[in-house]
Amino acid sequence: MSNGITLKKHRITVLLIDDQLMIGETIRRMLMTEEDIDFHYCQDPIKAIKTANKISPTVILQDLIMPEIDGLTLVKYIRANPNTKEVPLIVLSSKEEPVIKAEAFALGANDYMVKFPDKLEVIARIRYHSKGYINLLERNEAFLQLERANRFIRKTFGRYLSDEIVDTILESPDGMQLGGEKRTLTIMMTDLRGFTAIGERLPAENVVKIINLFLESMTEIVLKYQGTIDEFIGDAILAIFGAPILREDDAKRSVACALEMQIAMKEVNRKNVEKGFPEIAMGIGINTGDVVVGNIGSSKRTKYGVVGRNVNLTSRIESYTTGGQILISETTKAACGNVLRIDDQMEVMPKGVMKPIMIYEIGGIADVYNIYLPKKNKTDLKLLSKPLFIKFRILDGKHAGTDLYEGEIVNMSENIAKLDTNIVVDKLINIKISLFDGENKEITNELYAKIIEVISESPPQLRVNFTSVPPQADNFFKFLHV
Repeated sequence: MSNGITLKKHRITVLLIDDQLMIGETIRRMLMTEEDIDFHYCQDPIKAIKTANKISPTVILQDLIMPEIDGLTLVKYIRANPNTKEVPLIVLSSKEEPVIKAEAFALGANDYMVKFPDKLEVIARIRYHSKGYINLLERNEAFLQLERANRFIRKTFGRYLSDEIVDTILESPDGMQLGGEKRTLTIMMTDLRGFTAIGERLPAENVVKIINLFLESMTEIVLKYQGTIDEFIGDAILAIFGAPILREDDAKRSVACALEMQIAMKEVNRKNVEKGFPEIAMGIGINTGDVVVGNIGSSKRTKYGVVGRNVNLTSRIESYTTGGQILISETTKAACGNVLRIDDQMEVMPKGVMKPIMIYEIGGIADVYNIYLPKKNKTDLKLLSKPLFIKFRILDGKHAGTDLYEGEIVNMSENIAKLDTNIVVDKLINIKISLFDGENKEITNELYAKIIEVISESPPQLRVNFTSVPPQADNFFKFLHV
């Protein structure tokens, strides 16, 4: 069988029910030279059903004239028994009796033979009826195996794909075949800001609980908007809109999905605080472009996913986000039309891109979605009575550079600060900060921030958003009443 279904090998199994030993011996001798046929004989019709349940015959030969039970009554019992109700039944009689024959057929018999039949005829009828029954058994077994496989696929992939997408895969005869196609779709990448640092401070079991709580909430929203979850990468989610099913509103749905995900973070953090975990913040990048999409992998392990430079570009766009932010590419903006609330726009030069691109911060979407984030007001920063000395390194991806720079935190409010530094750092670059108190004693070297504004190049002044604040720094800032 195809589709990876392995069926049980069935042998032809004959059960003869007849009270006359001579009949039993005659049929046995007829079949003894047939290597593919197993023969069983039951002289006691009362025990016939029990015997049939034990050996699972592919055909039953039954005498119609027996002293202990009427043959037609036994036909009824055989058809009433769940294990034999579909087994082919050949009734045997000493003579042609049209009325009895008709009644036997009406009760469910499949064939009628007059004793003693010719050997060739007996074998031919046994093979004919058994073949049909074995085909039925194999179809039923294949169906059950397919149902089990489909239930497994639904249980496994249903956690990441919508029911509609799972149905498409299951209903397509080539749904699980390796291969892909080039297609224009919308890619979403999410990541928890500063979660690597949080994970290093917490027990492993707590890190897993935080991630699972986050992913459970976000997965429901992605599926609600008919997205396909390509992969969980630690605390990150890669989702696609437009595959396997392409729709006209893929880009719009992806943005609406991202907005609802950011709104849902409030409830995620409520649960985190309730469990004694730190609050977390998510950044989301969205891009629309050509990718190769399909079943990728080997015969041993296959996943439905996407590859291509536009996947990498989505990751780059997401890396520019701060917590609570959604950034989209110009192609996604164009695909959405004029239904977006654009809160900001900026020109960036991601790695692997030949020329600068525009990216846009999204605060809402109109149309049928009507989802909006609260508008952001520029935070007024408090002037510190005494600047805080810092040292910092520029991050390249997840890795800190070797060069160490110095500066001071001059103004601050909550997670926003103004820095005076000895170097100009480009907007949207991440930095890792060592924070010192008024006596130049190190508070922490695990304070992370993203440059959100270059206030001045001469002298260098930067506005930053802290993306990961360790407890030592948090307590210190609270002590300063910031």
